[in-house]
Amino acid sequence: MKVDGKPMRTIWLEPDGWSVGIIDQTALPHRLITARLTTLEDVAHAIRAMMIRGAPLIGATTAYGVCLALRADPSDESLERACTVLAATRPTAINLKWALDEMVAAVRNRPRTERTAAAYRRAAEICEDDVAINTALGHAGLPLIEAIAAHKKPGERVNVLTHCNAGWLATVDVGTATAPIYTAHDKGVAVHVFADETRPRNQGASLTAWELGQHGVPHTLIADNTGGHLMQHGQVDLVIVGTDRVTANGDVCNKIGTYLKALAAHDNNVPFYVALPSPTIDFALADGVSEIPIEERGAEEVATVTGRTADGRIETVRIAPNGSPVANYGFDVTPARLVTGLITERGVIAASRAALAGAFPERAAAAE
Repeated sequence: MKVDGKPMRTIWLEPDGWSVGIIDQTALPHRLITARLTTLEDVAHAIRAMMIRGAPLIGATTAYGVCLALRADPSDESLERACTVLAATRPTAINLKWALDEMVAAVRNRPRTERTAAAYRRAAEICEDDVAINTALGHAGLPLIEAIAAHKKPGERVNVLTHCNAGWLATVDVGTATAPIYTAHDKGVAVHVFADETRPRNQGASLTAWELGQHGVPHTLIADNTGGHLMQHGQVDLVIVGTDRVTANGDVCNKIGTYLKALAAHDNNVPFYVALPSPTIDFALADGVSEIPIEERGAEEVATVTGRTADGRIETVRIAPNGSPVANYGFDVTPARLVTGLITERGVIAASRAALAGAFPERAAAAE
């Protein structure tokens, strides 16, 4: 996608051909800073600290973490340690485990002298596949927006509500929930995005609003609790969100607050779609509410807020009383019954076991 009018991805190999460059997303939207990762520990820190985030990008970064570990030591012990360290960084996004499985399969039975090169090849393939999948998501979801636009009066826009950041910053490029939006915008469809701020880390405010602005997509930032009001007053045509894990029966795990948006959409007959890259499907789990591990994060994310002061300084301030206990759940689960459809690289399908298995039989069979 575009930054200051120039194409940019979220992750890349540096000119040395082995170290990994990323956008440090914790600095956005006020500063565009890149970081160079040279060790397994660098990658683990970048994932834990949310310098990179979003299920697809976590998977891609994990793949390069394995590469860096094997470059330092191509032994079985090094591979096992890399998998252990990286698996512990973020428990909810299934793409992390998927990427580790892919990397192990690519190098396990190879001679040690070939492992590093094989790892870098597979990591590059994972990145390119992510771009291809997300581009396909955009084409699959475009007709949903075009159908609404066709029934609008001349000059009226299609209003899409999003939650958290499922844009190109959450992927290698293009995005998941934003892919149909970018595709529609680039095709000339009048589309407008209501972007939830997404407390407590404010990814909607700091990331989604930033990238939409960079690409020239009309948008309005709203407080998290505004979506229901807008739906009641007919100002939201459809909701499109991303996901960190979807179970075999179509339950959707996404950033905390997604479930409430789904309930509001259901109550107001607003279509609720989930953009789903196939590596995010977990055919090993059936019930999302009881089986998906929900990450609990630090209290400071809720108790403090970071922003730019009037004189340009970046400051973090406390907004909660000292000593107040904080619960900070990172994700919630939206039951399949509330999901209008899943936007996948193989088309828009129902949020059901039969539809998922029918669209991705190879993934379903591998989980048996």
